[in-house]
Amino acid sequence: MKIREIVLTALFIALSFIGANIKVMGSIAFDSMPGFLGALLLGPTYGAFIGAIGHLLTALISGFPLSFPVHVIIMINMAATMAVFRVVYCKVANDNEFSLKGIIVSGILGVAINGPISLLMLAPLLLPVMGLTGIIAYLPIVSGIAMINIALASIVYKLLPDTIKKARKNVCK
Repeated sequence: MKIREIVLTALFIALSFIGANIKVMGSIAFDSMPGFLGALLLGPTYGAFIGAIGHLLTALISGFPLSFPVHVIIMINMAATMAVFRVVYCKVANDNEFSLKGIIVSGILGVAINGPISLLMLAPLLLPVMGLTGIIAYLPIVSGIAMINIALASIVYKLLPDTIKKARKNVCK
């Protein structure tokens, strides 16, 4: 079973690299969809790893526009976002193979952590560079892209064959 998880993790990191090349602005890209999907399929630890590496790849490709230390904080935040997303999903879904209620609740929390909470954590480092107006301008973009990434991951998860989801069913336990 571990080999399968490692292979899927590598696949999701490769997909994160592809998403990292689909940029919206600076280092904001579609790199987190595989992390959210990995969290749903493989659990919070794998999802956290995929999300962190996904952001690192985006920042690397973008040339670390906000500085390396800022992107390390964002990486940690992405890992936390994926882990919390999966844990909350499991709490709300009650071991259902797919729970719309679980996706909505965990998705709202995922957007909140990835958007406003992340920017609030970064405010002391970003204020001197971007100012309050710049940080506020980032909020709808970061939150919107997080919402799209979560929606895409949820749709893919829903459309996966039942055999794959049943093989991963014990992740919530």
